[in-house]
Amino acid sequence: MKAPFEHEVAVLGISVAALMTTEWIARFLEVSPGVDRIVLPGHAQGDLKLLEDRFGVPVEKGPKDLRQIPEHFGAAAARADYGAHDVQILAEINNAQRFSVAEILSRARAFADSGADVIDLGCSKGVAFPALGEAVRALRLEGHRVSVDSFDPSEVKAAVGAGAELVLSVNGSNLELAREVGEATVVVIPDFGFGLESLDRSLEQLDRWGVRFIADPVLEPIGFGAAESLHRYHETRRRHPGVELLMGIANLTELTEADTTGMTALLLGYCQELGIRYVLTTAEIAWARGAVREADIARRLMHYAVTKRSLPKHVDSRLLTVRDASVPTYGEDALRRMQAQITDLDYRIFTDGERIHVFNAERFVSGTDISELFARLDVAEPSHAFYLGKELLKASLALRLGKAYRQEEELSWGYLTAPDETLPAERRESRLRASKERADRRRAASRLRAGKH
Repeated sequence: MKAPFEHEVAVLGISVAALMTTEWIARFLEVSPGVDRIVLPGHAQGDLKLLEDRFGVPVEKGPKDLRQIPEHFGAAAARADYGAHDVQILAEINNAQRFSVAEILSRARAFADSGADVIDLGCSKGVAFPALGEAVRALRLEGHRVSVDSFDPSEVKAAVGAGAELVLSVNGSNLELAREVGEATVVVIPDFGFGLESLDRSLEQLDRWGVRFIADPVLEPIGFGAAESLHRYHETRRRHPGVELLMGIANLTELTEADTTGMTALLLGYCQELGIRYVLTTAEIAWARGAVREADIARRLMHYAVTKRSLPKHVDSRLLTVRDASVPTYGEDALRRMQAQITDLDYRIFTDGERIHVFNAERFVSGTDISELFARLDVAEPSHAFYLGKELLKASLALRLGKAYRQEEELSWGYLTAPDETLPAERRESRLRASKERADRRRAASRLRAGKH
């Protein structure tokens, strides 16, 4: 990397970054005058504030793989100005009458934690929901904004009376209901079986009545007019440039048997460009369990892309769950050179996009069949065999999916990746003891080979 800033690399007396703690760094690091930022290896452990207090400059963790250093610094400026959004997410609890109020609150908390702005209570036609008002009041007491999805006037009135602020939906068949919702906002859809002219008539009437409204031209599922319905959104925006619009993206994410991350990203990009500021989604079906979280990430990424006129890439990779943004690899020649420089018997594992390579000072094996690779490693000790088996399986999975593999590091699953865990002190001590024991065994083996026993 040709850095556009002055820098220096501080080499400390430790060979495993995961065993390096901020307390240890504070004792041994010497910071030159003029340094205005300290970047640690990504595997370093401990409280960064301890170092900030010690040296008086900001401290951050860099990447865990040194080959990602250029990417890390290249994205730093973008990350500093990232995260704004102007799309609101309505998360629907589908067929909400099936659940107790306590269960509704639990689901609402999960949606809110995932980024939902409004909790939508989906009602079922012809199925009574006697606890609707109680559920709305309970949600409001916990600080949630609430919408109700029903054509039943009694349900709408109960929900609005308890504090619901949005009503989904009204059209020509029940438009008079909009005059009875007080300060709530209604979502207006076209009349059933009719086009945008019916939506226009409803919007004009609501405007005369002074009722707050949001227009929803209705996104249809694929095979039932999805393409034409997208055109309706364009046409509605042309006819009503100042009207707020809503899109029910669940009609694609829930009704298309495919991973939802890409669909959500594309739909939120469409909404951002067209000025659609409300999206309705849900997480009812198994493959859409992360739909709310994905919408939250996508709205931030697309807001950045559209407002900055920048491609939505190399800023936030959390929607890449199956594949990785980049897959740095070493070729076999480089790995052979690496092997020539090591003297211990600990196995290193790498992938190069085509094969898995495993080597130590004495052995180098390559292939794609992990059972065959393991058999060639001549490992019998149970804990070591377990460790290598786990790592080989990760490497094989990375190879198959086109992901980056790094030994002793979990594969990246985008927003599904578990947060980094600080290495507990007892685990650090265990690793240090294991490292010392391996070194002792290597020295003993070396003496045996040299005939000095």
